[in-house]
Amino acid sequence: MGDIRPATREDARAAAPHGRRAVVAALMLSMALAALDSTVVSTVVPQIVGDLGGFSVFSWLFSGYLLAVTVTLPVYGKLSDTFGRKPVLVAGAALFLLGSLLCALAWNMGALIAFRVVQGLGGGALQGTVQTLAADLYPLKERPKIQSKLSTVWAVSAVAGPGLGGILAAYADWRWIFLVNLPIGAVALWLIVRHLHEPRREPAPAAGSAPARAHVDWAGALAVFACGGVLLIALVQGGVAWPWLSWPSLALFGTGLALSGLVVAVERRAAAPIIPGWVWRRRTIAAVNLALGALGLLMVAPTVFLPTYAQSVLGLEPVTAGFVLSVWTLSWPLSAALSQHVYRRIGFRDTALLGIGAATLILFAFPFLPYPGAAWQPALLMLLLGAALGLFQLPLLVGVQSTVGWSERGTTTASVLFCRQTGQTIGASVFGAVANGVLAARLGGAGDLDSVTRALDAGTAPDATRHAIASAVHAVYLGAAGAAALAFLVLLCVAPRRFPVLTE
Repeated sequence: MGDIRPATREDARAAAPHGRRAVVAALMLSMALAALDSTVVSTVVPQIVGDLGGFSVFSWLFSGYLLAVTVTLPVYGKLSDTFGRKPVLVAGAALFLLGSLLCALAWNMGALIAFRVVQGLGGGALQGTVQTLAADLYPLKERPKIQSKLSTVWAVSAVAGPGLGGILAAYADWRWIFLVNLPIGAVALWLIVRHLHEPRREPAPAAGSAPARAHVDWAGALAVFACGGVLLIALVQGGVAWPWLSWPSLALFGTGLALSGLVVAVERRAAAPIIPGWVWRRRTIAAVNLALGALGLLMVAPTVFLPTYAQSVLGLEPVTAGFVLSVWTLSWPLSAALSQHVYRRIGFRDTALLGIGAATLILFAFPFLPYPGAAWQPALLMLLLGAALGLFQLPLLVGVQSTVGWSERGTTTASVLFCRQTGQTIGASVFGAVANGVLAARLGGAGDLDSVTRALDAGTAPDATRHAIASAVHAVYLGAAGAAALAFLVLLCVAPRRFPVLTE
């Protein structure tokens, strides 16, 4: 599979802890908690707003959680490499459950948003550490098994989340969407504490020196957290709460730029930096980071804009529109599970190139669908897109994790997930601006996508508005095709043809 470097005996021991099946069950439960969270909450927003008020700021229920998850990923990755996966996963799960309990007890929208941030602080540990432990538990040859299981959990959660939220909203109370996390998380915590046993490790000493104590770069962690938070707030709120060129946007981006310089200065001096330089100096990791950042960018087109297209242009009911989107959750995990048969023959990079090349063509085909068209047409494209992205994402994740040892795997995995999350945030801002710009050009500056779709729901907009929405979504899909093409070029030009995989 490429240049082979020896792995240590401790790496092999870490891949086979006692009670592996119980630990895998705990990882799947933890993944379900993180995956269900946003999809369940989105279905009960009307009930939450009706009870607590705060309609003008309810979007921060999602943005606050996303910000906390994203900016903590690099910190948790480094902590798991320093102290082990178990303490980080236990602490993260406990923090997520504390946030869930506090959300259920929230007395107004401000408190609920604050407690969602607490949830996100724990969710960052769940997302990063679960993926890292998956690589620890299984050698390369068996790693697709656990990754396909986690992909299946994600797919089922994406499909079942809205339905579960609707049932709880209809027959119980919105607070139960947070309370149900407690028993599930408690079982996951018990399994982890009882069955996950990691070998004792000492931090790597500097050359020619005695073994060093574990050192945490808290100054770097704080700088990364502050920088990421400011920049992500600027991206999330820009063009929504204020215009892009207004003084709040300029102030936030200016502050983020200054904090970026501070992060570089602090991390260069740190003995054990949170974001070490080798994450970007190694071709394989840098290429995967950029490629999966582009994946986060292009995923915004179907996940955010396709439901609007299905309801406003095709005239589908919300449930049917959700099905048009959800079909890719059927083909994605299946394709990911089968990708091992491809990358064992042609390598990680070429398999990912095959997947993202197909995804580029599929995304580019969307604007050529007939107007208004039938529901099966975008559904078929989504089914094919899921299959293509399954061939793209999993080989890159498995491949990049296999190029590093235990002591670097947490940081590597966190950097990949951080780039994907950041890509999604940037995509939501950029493509939202694109969609609103196309609508303004087509309708003479009359409103944005949200206001136009509300008018369609009320039956007060003419057919020309539906054409305008179709054009806006087509433009977004062309942008997503461009992001996929960028990922293709990055892999082709930056990634080595054969990943330097460690022997196991």
